[in-house]
Amino acid sequence: MKRRDFLKTGAVAAPAAMLAAPAVAQGKIEWKMPTSFPAKAPGVGTNATTFAARVNAMSDGQLTLKVFSGGELVPPFGVEDAVEQGTAEIGHSTPYYAASKNSALHFFSAIPFGMTAVEMTAWLQFGGGQKLWDEIYAERGLKPFYSGNSGVQAAGWFKKPINSLQDLAGLNMRIAGLGGEAMRKLGVNAVLLPPPEIFPSFQSGAIDAAEWVGPLLDQAFGLQKVAKHCYVPAFHEPSAALEIVVNKDAFDGLPAHLQAVIENAAAAASVETTAQFDYFNAVALKSLKEDGVMFGAFPDDVIAALKPAVAEVMAENAEANPRFAEVQKSYNAFLDLAKDYASLVKETTFTQRV
Repeated sequence: MKRRDFLKTGAVAAPAAMLAAPAVAQGKIEWKMPTSFPAKAPGVGTNATTFAARVNAMSDGQLTLKVFSGGELVPPFGVEDAVEQGTAEIGHSTPYYAASKNSALHFFSAIPFGMTAVEMTAWLQFGGGQKLWDEIYAERGLKPFYSGNSGVQAAGWFKKPINSLQDLAGLNMRIAGLGGEAMRKLGVNAVLLPPPEIFPSFQSGAIDAAEWVGPLLDQAFGLQKVAKHCYVPAFHEPSAALEIVVNKDAFDGLPAHLQAVIENAAAAASVETTAQFDYFNAVALKSLKEDGVMFGAFPDDVIAALKPAVAEVMAENAEANPRFAEVQKSYNAFLDLAKDYASLVKETTFTQRV
């Protein structure tokens, strides 16, 4: 697959307009499913297309989903709005793209210095996270399903090495989520660009640095052609979740067996995509190193400055939004448990196997 193929697929803009009701013929239902990402992009895009294929197969063709790349039917950051308004019955995105409507949605995508992919899945399934997510989306007539996770991401690509905190000051950087808010406190001009705009903006010099996902997707998008300094891990995205979001009225109108198809197809997609990222990130990392990319961690003074900046961002959001504070309490309660377990068992495991 060539980078230009899936970038082109996701770069065509179209207005979000109310469309006709879902096609129904001989008991068959066809839903529109816009995604925030280029549909052919590995990991993020294929999460949508494989989910759609599973729904078709598991329902024996009774429910089919027509996937639209980001920007093809609705803007990349407008998927949740489109599903809420009925422009589409179902969508695919990541929750923090809708955080302007409710900042608590950051917890269901990524939190700086927060949970890993496995920990987040555990919190959602067993720690009350899914219930909170359901409640927040229900206020907009939506129903969310967890559909996968990128795992630990990269902190960003830079044209020059970052040797100290001073090297970040004044940079124009594409960075998502609460990490962008924290970076602004360090003097970075943080901007959120939709996926198809990242490479051309980086190449043209409109931005000086770019954070996207990790080795697999960053290589596919060609970021290594613009910069050779990549910093890992991402302080702001130790994991990042993908979602299937359904119009609740449309979902409630389905027979129970088709509701179960959507739920189980999302669960299967989450396992496959999370594993896909783990495997192909490792493959891409080797390839990028051979291509001359230099990987390293942010200097200690950068991390030391980011920790209070993140704490300030979290406190500001909690004060401004009671829902944020409510979800944060649940999230942190499990994170504290998970950190104790990880430090005792997982970190020792990694150390011993080296």
